[in-house]
Amino acid sequence: MLNPLYVRSGYWISIWEFLHSPFIRKQGNIYKPNNKDMDNDSLNEKTMEDVHTKEIDLVNRDPKHINDDVVKVDFEDVIAEPAGTYSFDGVWKASFTTFTVTKYWCYRLLTALVGIPLALIWGIFFAILSFLHIWAVVPCVKSYLIEIHCVSRVYSICVHTFCDPLFEAMGKCFSSIRIRLTKEV
Repeated sequence: MLNPLYVRSGYWISIWEFLHSPFIRKQGNIYKPNNKDMDNDSLNEKTMEDVHTKEIDLVNRDPKHINDDVVKVDFEDVIAEPAGTYSFDGVWKASFTTFTVTKYWCYRLLTALVGIPLALIWGIFFAILSFLHIWAVVPCVKSYLIEIHCVSRVYSICVHTFCDPLFEAMGKCFSSIRIRLTKEV
């Protein structure tokens, strides 16, 4: 039995090899999508970013600086002792440690309890918002623009047919009016 061959990317491959070979991403490893082990031909091609398998940065968790001015509250921003009214050094250190540790662990506890359900709710909300925008808002706006274009053509024809001769006639009538100002002393 003959094994039909096909050309793909300059290489001959058989149908059996094509059907039974595992899928290999050209962008690299699924866990490291920015893998640089790509051949020169694929670097020149337009590649799409796979948003579901991108790496998560565990160090810089706000790369777009969304919450820089909102939630940066340190001990010095909340509690400050003016000059001449100092508490004991031990009390100041214990207050600082208590505030910092309480804020840190309370935030972690709240994110552990409420973070995942809220992420689910926000994911559903933005999925619905994206769906409505893609499947309802944009088509409605496009159809409105198409319909308005037809109406504007008819309106333009009506204006040019009825209003232009009237305005031209009025312009010719009023063009012969001359106004002269004289100053009497």
